[in-house]
Amino acid sequence: MSSATPSARAPGGKFWFIGLAPGVTRSNMWTYVLAAYGTIGLLTFVAIGTPYVLNANLGIAAAVQGQITGDLQLLNEVVMILAFAPLGILADRIGRREVYAFGLLAMGVGYILYPLATSVGELGAFRVIYAVGIAAATGMLGTVVADYPDNHSRGKLVAFGGVLNGIGVVTVTLGIGRLLPNWLVSHGYDTVAAGRITHWIVAGLCILLAVIVAIGLKPGTPVQAGERLPWRDLAKSGLREARNPRIALAYACAFIARSDLVILGTFTVLWGQTAAMNDGLDAAQASGVGSRLFGTASLAALLWLPILGFILDRINRVSGVIFCMGFAAVAFLSMLFVRDAADPSQMGWFVLLGMGQISAFLGATVLISTEAPMAARGAVIGMFNVFGAVGILISTGIGGRLFDSVAPAAPFAMIGVLAALVTVFATYVRLTAPGEVGGREIVKEMIH
Repeated sequence: MSSATPSARAPGGKFWFIGLAPGVTRSNMWTYVLAAYGTIGLLTFVAIGTPYVLNANLGIAAAVQGQITGDLQLLNEVVMILAFAPLGILADRIGRREVYAFGLLAMGVGYILYPLATSVGELGAFRVIYAVGIAAATGMLGTVVADYPDNHSRGKLVAFGGVLNGIGVVTVTLGIGRLLPNWLVSHGYDTVAAGRITHWIVAGLCILLAVIVAIGLKPGTPVQAGERLPWRDLAKSGLREARNPRIALAYACAFIARSDLVILGTFTVLWGQTAAMNDGLDAAQASGVGSRLFGTASLAALLWLPILGFILDRINRVSGVIFCMGFAAVAFLSMLFVRDAADPSQMGWFVLLGMGQISAFLGATVLISTEAPMAARGAVIGMFNVFGAVGILISTGIGGRLFDSVAPAAPFAMIGVLAALVTVFATYVRLTAPGEVGGREIVKEMIH
């Protein structure tokens, strides 16, 4: 075996129960832990900050806030689609930590400016800065997850990172987003000042995390400078690597794995609220029902993650996708059996939904982190993220109309059908190009 192959390199160390790739230190891993805990939580603050600014700063009428919020989210996704691929290419040339730190800094700048907006147009401009930041930060978080573990620990590291993401989201949304503005108002600040201070604290945390990432992540790229692909080759590699059927499968999975989270987060809350109001509850009580459904699904996902991570590290990666996408298909289609989303006896369906959603995410992420070639890993994962963002645009656009015109379960059924189709594709790939077989890592040829 050639010494140039990844499998021939000296083995890396251990970080708790996770085997590390060669050259990755425990210090690098501790930095990853902080990054995984902080990045997703900090980026989700915009979901709290946007309605706060629309109400407290701009005084926008409630009747049009939904449209404005949707337009801002659409702008966010378009910017990310345009940014993911070039940022991934840049990471393959100059290194992950530089792009990651830039992304966190851009998020920080976006949060500094956001509560200073005096119009919806300015809010949109500031959202562009924020969107570039999260494209860089989340793209690099996914790339680092692919860089740092050995191949037999990928599932465990992705699951561990998912748990850290979830804890970070709870910390920011509850500890900062909900409690801090109220505390500031109770201590004499008006609502505008309280909102600005809260945004700026989040911005400060983004900047602090950028410094930590810039210092603590592994420098450079996984290949030596002389082995780095030229810019032109990297620009083509995202689509070119799809000639590997397992990467093509991962791209198809990304379309589902990103969109199913948005469908779950958006429409479980809306479904719970509308069902509760139909049952005679007021708006505040109905909001609690919707949040309870989403919270139940999210908790189920968080508890299922580590179990699934250990399972995926013990089976073929494509077999893992078949299991995960098949599970997701069943879970999302099961929403057709929900009679009344506000009825506590129906909660088990939403437990299954949360487990299915996270299964799709984990199966897709483990597969792409295994298959993305080392020299073009940033570019390939960037393209993976592009497919995910396109999935969000299409599924939310169609899903909202299905929710209104067909039934509340219809957006979930749509994702279930798509997941079933991807499961069929995964079965074909398993039969024709299985990749890792019988627990032995086969050496993947990198296309140059």
